[in-house]
Amino acid sequence: MTSTDLLAAIVASAKKAADDRAREMHADVERAAAIRRPRGPAFVESLRQPGVRIIAECKRRSPSKGVLRALYDPVAIAKGYAAAGAAAISVLTEPAFFDGSIDHLRDVRAAVDVPVLCKDFLVTEFQIIEARAAGADAVLLIVAALDDRALARLLALAGTLDLAVLVEVHDHVDLERALAAGASLVGVNSRNLRTLEVSTAVFEEMAPRLPEGTTAVAESGLGVPSDLVRLRQRGYRAFLIGERFMTDPDPGASLATLMARASGVGVPR
Repeated sequence: MTSTDLLAAIVASAKKAADDRAREMHADVERAAAIRRPRGPAFVESLRQPGVRIIAECKRRSPSKGVLRALYDPVAIAKGYAAAGAAAISVLTEPAFFDGSIDHLRDVRAAVDVPVLCKDFLVTEFQIIEARAAGADAVLLIVAALDDRALARLLALAGTLDLAVLVEVHDHVDLERALAAGASLVGVNSRNLRTLEVSTAVFEEMAPRLPEGTTAVAESGLGVPSDLVRLRQRGYRAFLIGERFMTDPDPGASLATLMARASGVGVPR
């Protein structure tokens, strides 16, 4: 497999697995989703609060770095993040390439009160319903993984299910498609999901293109306090960070340290 078809491979795998689950348990998942009360608006509001707002991620593995954390306990990690003051917690649920599971999301939801994001390659309606059933307050939609019709359909469905939607873009074409679909919570990912290359220059390039009123989240390639300070000054309201914490012995302590060092240095409130 070449790097340029990695995104297509992940999407195909995610769709097949989701379709298989839907055939087996669609009715059960719908019943579970019906009794959940997602806090989509609270997720967005948490990202817009003053201060350094970080969506801290639980992720065992990545295609680019391999296994990040051999002894992976998402509940313990999430509790550490919550205690450190995470604005929200992202749980990677994709199994084939990231060693994730929807059960990880369900277990984290039961353990913490902060808003929770289902981070996956969501390409079917069943996956959106499944995320709500597992306790998500928000879901991720990746523009590069969806055509315009599917993007609009899944964005609308999530809204009817009271889920916030973080719509991920990598370039100005993605951004135009996201905005046309109605996205107001936009994640700018510095990692190209087709090549896995990271270029933090994307954050600077995209900042002036983000309309007023958009809640912008910077994703990937962030590790030092000065990154967060600079990007807050450029209008980003929050940051999604995972690998930096996953390779630290104490992810919660690492989050607390980063937040403390990035706070209050000539940034807008």
